[in-house]
Amino acid sequence: MSLPRRLMRIVFTFLYGLHLAVRKAAGRRGEGVHAVPLTESGKVVLVLLTYAPRWRLPGGGLKRGEAPEEAILRELREEIGLLSHGGIERLDAVDPEPAVPGDRSAFFLVRDVVYRPRRSLEVESVGEFDPDRLPPDTARGTALILEQWRRLTAPAAPPAGG
Repeated sequence: MSLPRRLMRIVFTFLYGLHLAVRKAAGRRGEGVHAVPLTESGKVVLVLLTYAPRWRLPGGGLKRGEAPEEAILRELREEIGLLSHGGIERLDAVDPEPAVPGDRSAFFLVRDVVYRPRRSLEVESVGEFDPDRLPPDTARGTALILEQWRRLTAPAAPPAGG
């Protein structure tokens, strides 16, 4: 990583941490949204943020009066450069609590995403990965949420002896 990128990461990480500390001290907790964006070939699209280490699911906070479905599409446009998508399904059975204690995010599966990454101060890199072979530097919370999603969508085992 180049020196300017490293400095930018340090500054943004500090500012993000400060932002979270101020919100916590003020007793404010916003609601958020995160996506499991899948390409037509079944790859999951993850982001590497400038202010947080490791590959993560794209997402963010809801704006006042914004519906969660609108928010996740806005976040995908901002973070991965979403151009088009197929179906959107809310993943109510995904529980972020074991992965990220205190998280109040809604999770969505967004199928058939077509995107074009664009330069951003927030997103350092966008990548596609096989959900069963995530990179070793995937955030723990992201890996746990994807594991929950895979268990929920795994086909049922055939009955024994049948």
